[in-house]
Parts: sequence; C-alpha cells; structure tokens
Amino acid sequence: MIADSSSDPRLERALASLRGLAVGDALGAQFFVPANYPLLKRREVPPGPWPWTDDTEMASSVLSVLARHGRIDQDALARSFATHHDEGRGYGPAVSRLLQSLEGGGDWRQLASAMFKGQGSWGNGAAMRVAPLGAWYADDPEQATHQAEISAYPTHQHREGVVGSMAVAAAAALAAAPSGPPTPEALLDGVIALIPRSAVGAALRRARDMLDYGDATTVAAVLGCGRRTSAHDTVPFALWSAARGLGDFQRAFWVTAQVGGDMDTTCAIVGGVVASGRGGLGSEPPELWRERTEKLPDWIPVEVG
Repeated sequence: MIADSSSDPRLERALASLRGLAVGDALGAQFFVPANYPLLKRREVPPGPWPWTDDTEMASSVLSVLARHGRIDQDALARSFATHHDEGRGYGPAVSRLLQSLEGGGDWRQLASAMFKGQGSWGNGAAMRVAPLGAWYADDPEQATHQAEISAYPTHQHREGVVGSMAVAAAAALAAAPSGPPTPEALLDGVIALIPRSAVGAALRRARDMLDYGDATTVAAVLGCGRRTSAHDTVPFALWSAARGLGDFQRAFWVTAQVGGDMDTTCAIVGGVVASGRGGLGSEPPELWRERTEKLPDWIPVEVG
C-alpha cells in the first residue's frame, strides 16, 4: 500500500526531514574524497550523482515503520534494518555483523545488548537516522523522545547511544513545531529539558552556552564532530549547527561540513533537523542538490514525490 503524504501532515513532515537528511548524508560523504577537498573550502558542490550511505538507508526504515504502524514497532524496525542492509553503504563493522545475524534469524534483544562486552553501542547510528521520527511527532515532542528511545534499542543499547537518538528526535520535533521554528536558544533549551542526564546532555548544555560563537571549528574542538563516532562526540555539535542554521539549509550544511569529522553523519543529522522546520524555502535543500542526490529507496511505503 502506498500512502499519500499530502493527506497526512505527519508523513509530509517526516518525508521533508528524510529528504533533507539524505541530501546532507550524500553530499557530506562526497567530501571524504580527497579530490573534493578544495570544493569544500570554496563551498562548492561536486558533480553528481551523490549516493547516500547507511544513514539514509536506516532512516528510510524508520519512516517505513512509522508509515505502516503509526508508531515504532521494534521487531518490524529490526526486520527492516536487516532486510535492507547493504554493507556497501558504509555501515560500521559491529552494526553490520549484528544486522547479518538478524537476517539469519537472530534476536535483536540478545544481539544488541551483547555488543561491546555487554555495554551496548554508544555510537551515533541511532541518532543519525531518527530526525524523520522527530518530524512525525512535531505535535508531541515528549512522545518523539519516547519513540526515539524505543527506536534506538534494536541496535544501540548504551545509555549515550539512546540519549543521542532522543536528542535528535526532540530537536526535529521542536524545529517542525506547528507554531514555527524556535530560536536557537529555545531549540537547545527544549532538547535539554526533554532528555535525561547524560554525557550527551552535558555537552548540549555546553553547546547552548556557545551559540554566540562564530567559529564552528572552535566549537567542534570543544564538542567533537563525530571523529570518535560516539553519540556524545557527534550529536551536540550537530545540534549546535542545526540550531544556528534553522531556516537556511545551505548555511547549516556548510558550517557543519567544513569542520570535518564524520561529515556524512553530522550533515545527515543537521539536514534532517533543518528540513523538518517550517521556515520557508530556506529550510529545504537547494533543487540542484536534491537532483544530484540518489533517489530515496523505492521500498518506502509512501509516495515520495
């Protein structure tokens, strides 16, 4: 069944977020190619096509489950992750092994909880895929954080990995609020109020204090920019950049990408949050960028346009 996004504002918001996430992911990944470094410094985009990575593939599963079930069904989400797992999309080795085990009939509850000597993963994978969920729940940011927590567990069960997902979902929900996008300060204040105490939360409070810093490189040096691929090394800077870039997708992308780090993931988070907003055309990726980005998967059970 193909759902019509025009008849469901939740789907409309979530699809807008997913499109922004995919562009951020695909374009951000282009700058891992050494030949494209000079373009990044000049804020110029390379020629297409731009394939997306595991960030978009997993985010598409999140949206697919929401479209089919109206909420996060963990078993359905785990099955979708496993069914659509394409190792060539850049998955981390631990998650790739988990998904292969799931496809072979394993139980995600046992597999995810056993990762990293029983601590679970604190990586940024649950955060990178969740912005469309936040946009879906724009009318209820508390429910967005709850559903994000549920969505994290099939792959990420460490507290920081889970809270990172909750923070991104909260940011996307607040950015897509019916009353319009909040101020940068209100966005981060709102996220901090919605998540539990954690390393992610502590770093977000530092990010809130640094909103008036104009040098993103300095901010990334303090907060991290995903080089360690952990949630607390990725999410705070990405949400700092998204908060400052609400209503201006291009500006938010370039500020995020130019500090380096895990550029596909930080740019996917920023793109998903900023595109969730209702700040006018500036919240959307430029048409040229959308044209050069690989189309969304055809297995999403909605009309993607």
